[in-house]
Amino acid sequence: MTQPDKDQTLERDALLRGARLEGARDLRWRSDNAPPVARRLAQIGVLGWMVVIPMLVGVFAGRWLDSRFQTGLFYTAPLLMLGAAAGCWWAWRWMQKA
Repeated sequence: MTQPDKDQTLERDALLRGARLEGARDLRWRSDNAPPVARRLAQIGVLGWMVVIPMLVGVFAGRWLDSRFQTGLFYTAPLLMLGAAAGCWWAWRWMQKA
């Protein structure tokens, strides 16, 4: 029998080490119970809409009140800011639960 070449032995050891390292990483990732990337992206999307929807409601309500009373942006600006504050608070509360 011939002995394996020194380079072949080193390559095989490096391959074995790499496979073991990858297996350990996989086990660690599976035991971490982290949600998948798609779920994280969906949460970010929902979070954005939680802020945007109250702002849009404030703009539409403000524009309606401004057109009804002919006041320019007297109601639109404060209701937009109120909608932004409500949306941020709503999103913050949702993040504390998740």
